[in-house]
Amino acid sequence: MSYNSIRVRFAPSPTGPLHMGGVRTALYNYLFAKKNNGTFIIRVEDTDQTRFVPGAQEYVMEALDWCGIMPTEGPGIGGEFGPYIQSERKDIYRPYAEQLVNEDKAYYAFDSAEELEIMREQAKLMGMPNWQYNSVTRSSLKNSLTLPQTEVERLLAEGTQYVIRMKMPRNRDIRFHDLIRGWVVVNTNNLDDKVLFKSDGMPTYHLANIVDDYLMRISHVIRGEEWLPSAPLHVLLYEAFGWDAPEFAHLPLLLRPDGNGKLSKRDGDRLGFPVFPIDWTTAEGELYSGYREKGYFKDAFINMLALLGWNPGTTQEIFALDELVEAFSLERVSKAGAKFDPDKTKWFQQHYLRAHSDFELAELLFKHTDGSHSAEKLEVVCHLMKERATFVQDMLVDGAYLLTRPTQFDTETIKKKWKNETFTLMKEWLEELKLVENFKAAEIEETFKLFLAKKEIGIGSVLLPFRLCVTGVGAGPGMFDIAAFLGKDEVVERIQLGLKVIDSIVNEA
Repeated sequence: MSYNSIRVRFAPSPTGPLHMGGVRTALYNYLFAKKNNGTFIIRVEDTDQTRFVPGAQEYVMEALDWCGIMPTEGPGIGGEFGPYIQSERKDIYRPYAEQLVNEDKAYYAFDSAEELEIMREQAKLMGMPNWQYNSVTRSSLKNSLTLPQTEVERLLAEGTQYVIRMKMPRNRDIRFHDLIRGWVVVNTNNLDDKVLFKSDGMPTYHLANIVDDYLMRISHVIRGEEWLPSAPLHVLLYEAFGWDAPEFAHLPLLLRPDGNGKLSKRDGDRLGFPVFPIDWTTAEGELYSGYREKGYFKDAFINMLALLGWNPGTTQEIFALDELVEAFSLERVSKAGAKFDPDKTKWFQQHYLRAHSDFELAELLFKHTDGSHSAEKLEVVCHLMKERATFVQDMLVDGAYLLTRPTQFDTETIKKKWKNETFTLMKEWLEELKLVENFKAAEIEETFKLFLAKKEIGIGSVLLPFRLCVTGVGAGPGMFDIAAFLGKDEVVERIQLGLKVIDSIVNEA
């Protein structure tokens, strides 16, 4: 098919929050469009009004905006091919469905839901559990292919409910080329006569997306693997209308961390990680957590997501969005499902956190405080803590001792590491600290080394007790940096108070 330009679309249904798999589909469409100087469109496919969830459409747009992959055409954005919400395009689809009927490529089916359920139950009793409305069974059902024309006209005139079904040809191989999977061949004997137009006057996804893709001049359909079984029908529909089909690319599934099955909307909080870009609260008040609210940087989220199913062909793992655009190609998208790795996701987050300047992190950290700490103070906290943090808020939790005196002490470490002579050594070290005039990290460290040499002891004899007294914990940033940040008076007081607390802990043991 020849196109003047590349045009791709992301077509979510407003049936709930946008799963990270959906975000990846949007991302790949975005990257492909940007790479090829094309247009990225969003189209809301809300033909199934029974599953419509209020707020879902707004959620999708907010999520894409946070991710930094907003389309250039769509609802609320504009474009010459609108409207971009299918329920607002309702009047467009019926003529296309009627055209197929008139050309004997589709037909009216008047069977009620109750009648079809009876057929399914009878088929089960006969050992056919997967009954379908298809090229074989249609001949014994109530439709415009089996009823006299006068009866069909009467039923239509009386307003009898009907659907329009695709007239699937018998025993024909449907072949199409997928940009990720290569050639796909499906025999029509394995396909049923899908409903194209429903009794409520709305098209099904199958008809609406074909018509809209044609009218919106979509050049490439990049969508999830779950739509691959529908692709043969869509190819037939393009053929039935006499239209050139777009290129297809069906993306691999996102799998659970253990590789056992598709990563579902309910897996996230159950397994301890988000599966949504931003928080979603159901009408019943149930909260599903999102990456944004968990404290992830959008760049880390997007970087991680891009590599779930695609690889650049190099060892590079860190990509800014513009670098992803430059490197992306559908040829390097895998056929196999991609296992989600929550630990790797945190690795990306840590990288992007450390890439921020202390000033930038301090601005973010300030939002998590009560506002009583200066920007300069928070910058130092960020400088000291960011190498050990995954999220911005971690620096307040794990580095709380930098802003307030510890009220709790690492009892287990104290019981294991504190020795009888430690109290004496710490009191002596305290006196040395009091004599340090220029209370900077280098001077404190030099004094510390001289003290160890004089006492002829190893570094562990004093450094860990020093840390425990001042911070209450057994690990953290360099103690000389911490001491310089806190100041001599504060450090001296903390050691004095810490020795008292630790003495009671040791005596209890």
